[in-house]
Amino acid sequence: MANSGIELETNGGSKHWDSDSQPNASIPISTVALPPASNFHCAFQKIAHSVKIVIFTAKINVLLPFGPASIILHYLTNHHGVVFLCSLLGIIPLAERLGYATEQMAAYTGPTVGGLLNATFGNATEMIIAIYALKNGMIRVVQQSLLGSILSNMLLVLGCSFFAGGIVHYDKKEQVFNKGTAVVNSGLLLMAVMGLSFPAVLHFTHSEVRYGKSEVALSRFSSCIMLVAYGSYLFFQLSGRESSQYSRIDSQEGSDSDIQRQSQSQNSAEPEDEEEEPEIGLWESVAWLALLTLWVSILSEYLVNAIQGASESFNLPVAFISVILLPIVGNAAEHASAVMFAMKDKLDITLGVAIGSSTQISMFVIPFCVVVGWMMKKNMDLNFQLFETATLFITVLVVAFMVQDGTANYLKGLMLVLCYLIVAASFFVHVDPSSSDD
Repeated sequence: MANSGIELETNGGSKHWDSDSQPNASIPISTVALPPASNFHCAFQKIAHSVKIVIFTAKINVLLPFGPASIILHYLTNHHGVVFLCSLLGIIPLAERLGYATEQMAAYTGPTVGGLLNATFGNATEMIIAIYALKNGMIRVVQQSLLGSILSNMLLVLGCSFFAGGIVHYDKKEQVFNKGTAVVNSGLLLMAVMGLSFPAVLHFTHSEVRYGKSEVALSRFSSCIMLVAYGSYLFFQLSGRESSQYSRIDSQEGSDSDIQRQSQSQNSAEPEDEEEEPEIGLWESVAWLALLTLWVSILSEYLVNAIQGASESFNLPVAFISVILLPIVGNAAEHASAVMFAMKDKLDITLGVAIGSSTQISMFVIPFCVVVGWMMKKNMDLNFQLFETATLFITVLVVAFMVQDGTANYLKGLMLVLCYLIVAASFFVHVDPSSSDD
């Protein structure tokens, strides 16, 4: 019988290992050089595993083909309404996967950097769509789409979450959450309303020093101040002082039963958080984040270009499409996650998605777009017109009153959803006075 053996390449030369004898114990395993084919096979397996998790695990990814379909239809047909719908549906799974990739990356970077990543990429889809619209000079679309994201998060998302959580936990009468966080976010939203109100009032009272220029200058100054305020809020939030400060508020003003229920929910959630491990590697997360952002950017261009045609095809006002349709469909995955957390009695996470996202758009995304427009030499300002500004102001007041006591039930949720229906009907019959100016 022929003697078979294995030739091992080491740093000290080649060693022969006879199959009938034991390997030379002096050969260090770490010095064994794997064949290039094995390295390629391992890399291929890693990529395949990453693609399987990111692309094929989430059921919402069945909507991914609508993205390429929108591009094909753009060049083959003149049906802007169909292109608009396909682009919207194609962006839904991309927005959800962007959030997933950000969470995976945050697991490796720690809580502080992870919080900054979530703050940056949490509304990446809205930012990309807004920048493309701003590039095309569609300032009103930028303003109305960002306003619509705030309104849908505060009324529709929060309302559906309170309603679903109240129905599932009907026996508890009320669910509780950290009202300190809600109070601070409400204060930031009121500051955003103030920043949006003064340019509009300055314009409509005709009290500008330089007509048409003072409101832009005021908007740019206010945007810089709002960015500083949001940066201070992030530092305060990520420095670890927020939780102790807010728990002190709850302990002084909340009832003992509420505190007991909060501690029970926190204790039950801690093991789940400790068991969570990232499913993909750090550099895989970075690669997916870059790839998904690029694909969202491509689809956003076709989406923005089809808005006017879709308005004519569906016989809908551009304001209704920008304020109602874009935010609802674009944030569908985020909305669903907020409702699911409320059904699991994790309302603090729900408020972070709903009110926290609204705070981020009003205090970061909108001022950021003003600064970007400044660099693009576009007159993007904070004058959202009186109708939109009044709608935002009333919405912030309604939500602030709803969350001030730190409790939620199905009745509050139903009231918020009904308020959103009134807002949607208002924009359906609203004619934008400055649409002809863009």
